[in-house]
Amino acid sequence: MLGHMETVFSRAKARCDLLGIAPYSDRSDMLFRPYLGAGHRATLETLTTWMREAGMTVSVDAAANIVGRYGATSREAPVLLFGSHVDSVENGGRYDGMLGVLLGIEVVEHFHRQGRRFPFALEVIGFGDEEGSRFPTYMLGSRAAAGMLGEVDGDVRDVQGITLREALAEWGLSPEHLPTARRMHVAAYIEAHIEQAPHLERAGRSLGAVRGIASQYRYRATFEGQAAHAGTAMHERRDALAAAAEAILALERIGQDGPSDLVVTVGDIAVISGAPNVVPGRVGWSIDMRALDMAVLEHAANAARAELKRIATARGMVFSLARTQDLRGALCDVALEKRIRDAIRETTGEEPPELVSQAGHDAMIVADLAPMAMLFIRCAGGISHNPAEAVAEDDVEVARAALIRFVEKFEV
Repeated sequence: MLGHMETVFSRAKARCDLLGIAPYSDRSDMLFRPYLGAGHRATLETLTTWMREAGMTVSVDAAANIVGRYGATSREAPVLLFGSHVDSVENGGRYDGMLGVLLGIEVVEHFHRQGRRFPFALEVIGFGDEEGSRFPTYMLGSRAAAGMLGEVDGDVRDVQGITLREALAEWGLSPEHLPTARRMHVAAYIEAHIEQAPHLERAGRSLGAVRGIASQYRYRATFEGQAAHAGTAMHERRDALAAAAEAILALERIGQDGPSDLVVTVGDIAVISGAPNVVPGRVGWSIDMRALDMAVLEHAANAARAELKRIATARGMVFSLARTQDLRGALCDVALEKRIRDAIRETTGEEPPELVSQAGHDAMIVADLAPMAMLFIRCAGGISHNPAEAVAEDDVEVARAALIRFVEKFEV
């Protein structure tokens, strides 16, 4: 029995590895699978084959999400939905998102081999646009599936100038039809995902249950001073880059001084018309703030605005701060989380850690459609969005067993 489980689990991990290279990537030198790209299309074709082999009927919805369905014992039954995303960031890891989709397929195939069905249908969904790595969108696939999609601008463009409307049209789809991707009769949503943090590794645990997903604010900040010759005396300068450097350190302190669920990141900075012999006159940078507790996030956002305004005034800068994203987090359903914890405990014999996700997931969107819970799988060093992303086969095996146990005890 153990040997059979190892073979099945090696296949799950091996499939992630297979999907990490061309033609499942748009780049031959790295994993990059953007929404509606050639790699995305090739991936869905192969996932279709695997889903059918697992006993599922397969469809691709109006948002280019792939859905595999394993029917229930009755025709009009509710759905237990498993899923995650199939797209990737540029130069990403092979297990982020994809492992959750493949684990869902493995769970369904387990019951298909037994000829076993339930009073609820099992579905596996692979969302197409969680990362927003092609268009200036975010979680378009899960927002469409959850019925939370507002008006979509089909004219937004990728770096090659292709509009979202044009990309969808290549798949026979359109922005106007995206809302028809809404899933129906979903009783619960479960997302298995690599942790993207080192807590499980430090605790010596394979799996953890998730308490909630942090909310996210993103901003674009700008300081405008005065461009000048590099020979300008120091006391006469209005150096926007020096002001931005002070501001970035202030943002770091706000993150460090806050509660443990608060994180603050500056990941992008642009010096407008910068040159070695020019005092920078204008600088723009990104700010990403996350916390599970919305009161904590709001307090940090207000503190950041006040501190940046103080620095701008002291240095003679014109200051602007625009919020570019407001992504609300979600708490996992208490009853579902308990069932996940029970399944992990019964599988491993150990009490699973309760974790908070600072990363965003489709689950935070699907929470508006149905109760949701997440299971985290140990990731080496907590490294993700990186080719060094790695998981152990034994951990994936334990996750599969825990998910099977969860289904066996699930009641609508």
